[in-house]
Amino acid sequence: MEVPAAPPYPTVAIAGSDERFALHRIYCVGWNYAEHVREMGLTPEREPPIFFMKPLDAIVADGGSVTYPPRTENLHYEIELVVAIGRAGAAIARDDALAHVWGYGVGIDMTRRDLQSHAKARGQPWETSKAFDDAAPLGPLRAAADIGHPSAGRIWLSVNGDVRQDGDLRQLIWSVPEIIAHLSAYFRLAPGDLIYTGTPAGVGAVRPGDVLEGGVEGVGEIRVRVE
Repeated sequence: MEVPAAPPYPTVAIAGSDERFALHRIYCVGWNYAEHVREMGLTPEREPPIFFMKPLDAIVADGGSVTYPPRTENLHYEIELVVAIGRAGAAIARDDALAHVWGYGVGIDMTRRDLQSHAKARGQPWETSKAFDDAAPLGPLRAAADIGHPSAGRIWLSVNGDVRQDGDLRQLIWSVPEIIAHLSAYFRLAPGDLIYTGTPAGVGAVRPGDVLEGGVEGVGEIRVRVE
């Protein structure tokens, strides 16, 4: 058997540009909107953020398709503001954090909710519920130099035209600078890192054929279909 060839390095689109943003890692923040924490049956608290990761090839571009994964009967959507890191750093101070941000995008954290519930009940890792194929749809990124650093604005998602999630970035328990400060205490952040920052209330199940559309005010929108 031949040695496999190196796969192409994953990239994502940049709005209004032919250039593409090369990826390094995908980090995600769990339980970062109080009402979503409550709908998961928990009490929101400002304890240290919960982090998990997704593989780079989980990205699905805007307009693409999410293949309904095996071993689940409860696939959920979670609309999220995504931070794109452009400058490396470790142990980054909160007041310096935004200087490390290249830009922002709109993503969806797809979740096998039944597998996640099983893992949480047993204190097990979340990989099978979060890190599967097509688990990280992401729209085009926009540079912070063009749009600033959004800390307020509508974040929403609809299924087949029916709005299911409708929140505001003001509702984040941990702000983007705080997330970066906490995350960089554990990992050295690098250009190309993405951070999915958490989802507001209203998550729910989808089936093949459903169309997911969502957006973040001032950042952009995304549309994918479940196949």
